[in-house]
This record gives sequence, C-alpha cells and structure tokens, in this order.
Amino acid sequence: MPILNVDQANAVVVLKRSMNPGFAGIENPLFYNPKTVMLFGDAKDSVTKLIADLKSL
Repeated sequence: MPILNVDQANAVVVLKRSMNPGFAGIENPLFYNPKTVMLFGDAKDSVTKLIADLKSL
C-alpha cells in the first residue's frame, strides 16, 4: 500500500462510517487535525452524491 503524506496537505477529506477506531483499535491523529473534514457514510455513496451535487452547480 502506498504511503500518502496527507499530513502535509492543505485540506483533507476523510470518508468514514463512524468515529470508531476500527478493527485495529488504533486512533488516527489525522482525524483530529484542523485541516481534516470528516464525511460520514458509505464512501461510494458519498462520492456519488458529491459528484452529482457538483454537476448541478
């Protein structure tokens, strides 16, 4: 799996179903970064809705 330097990005969008730490039980510090926006829900459905909303602008 590639390593992404998202901590160096200007803005980060995280698609996640909940704030639960997941099967590893490890908290992700990126989730608490002020540059991070959380989009909760199914990732495929969320991206599909975002694309549709952007196309309607």
